Amino acid sequence: MAVLVGKKAPDFSAQAVINGGEFVQNYTLEQFKGKKYVVLFFYPKDFTFVCPTELFAFQSKLAEFEKRNVQVVAVSTDTEQSHWGWLQMAKNEGGIKGVTYPLVADTNKTISKNYDVLTGDYFLDDNDQLQADTELIAYRGLFLIDLEGVVRHQLVNDLPLGRSVDETLRMVDALQFTEEHGEACPANWNSDKEGLKATHEGIADYLTKN
Repeated sequence: MAVLVGKKAPDFSAQAVINGGEFVQNYTLEQFKGKKYVVLFFYPKDFTFVCPTELFAFQSKLAEFEKRNVQVVAVSTDTEQSHWGWLQMAKNEGGIKGVTYPLVADTNKTISKNYDVLTGDYFLDDNDQLQADTELIAYRGLFLIDLEGVVRHQLVNDLPLGRSVDETLRMVDALQFTEEHGEACPANWNSDKEGLKATHEGIADYLTKN
């Protein structure tokens, strides 16, 4: 699994559905550089089970992300038409109607591959026929990208393991705190706690008080 932390986030140009039903061509990350932080998260499939719980969880905290100048963007290997259809279905029918942040269609699987969250790969068999070693969908990858377009945090879960949106917000707070104050964030830090000065005196003082 590639570690992208500290590296420029791979950009892309893809079809997307925004605002719960508008098709957009050539959706990119570059549009946010210098303007917004980005939480880019991958999910395996439309019309499934764990995925809508995550999509709604991000939607329920969307105002909190927006307060922090963060753009939430979701990606799966489904088509933009599949995204649109799922977005039109009510929650009690298994749909995700009410989700308003962008859903990107990684139909050629290059975005998932560039972020190294694709579950498998292609290979040539003994007859030189192209095969796949498993179903090619995305793991539950999540990437926090700063204003300069650099990945500062990443998380990759296996398919049945849903993510914590509150933890994602905590990481956004931690990143913005370190940028503003020049201090580190110790274990279990949250926004109502003090930071850590990265010196011998700083760590001694922090450990003594905590």
